[in-house]
Amino acid sequence: MAMLPSLFGPGGLDRMIEEMRRLQEGLEKSFGSLAPMPVFRTDWRPAIDVKETDTGLVVTAELPGMSEQDVELSVEDDLLTIKGEKKSESSKEDKGWHVQERSYGAFVRTLQLPFTPKPEEVTAEFAKGVLTITIPRPPEPAKPSSRIAIKSTG
Repeated sequence: MAMLPSLFGPGGLDRMIEEMRRLQEGLEKSFGSLAPMPVFRTDWRPAIDVKETDTGLVVTAELPGMSEQDVELSVEDDLLTIKGEKKSESSKEDKGWHVQERSYGAFVRTLQLPFTPKPEEVTAEFAKGVLTITIPRPPEPAKPSSRIAIKSTG
């Protein structure tokens, strides 16, 4: 699949949403929350890092409080999709809580890769709340080259 130009520049829609989230957090810090208690968000999204190596890409996603059973990972063409749900912990005893600031909810993160990997070669490990995905770069096909004969004119 060819890389299409994004309307939102490099990083696409994910980058734009993260920037809007940072702006919102800045406004909340500057002016304070309008609600008497913190707003509990269900639009939680894990932080993701992408590192390029000599052999491909390594993607890490911070998924605190989750296990590998809560996460689904897929590769289709040049798209890597991580989706899952961080479930709310419920307790029958509500005494003593004044504020509980944890985000819960379903999420989907889709990253466009700079190449189309072979899905059977992609590996994933989950340890201490961090998902690490290793995506080997497929070998580039040999580029055809032809020797051009040079004719003498004189």
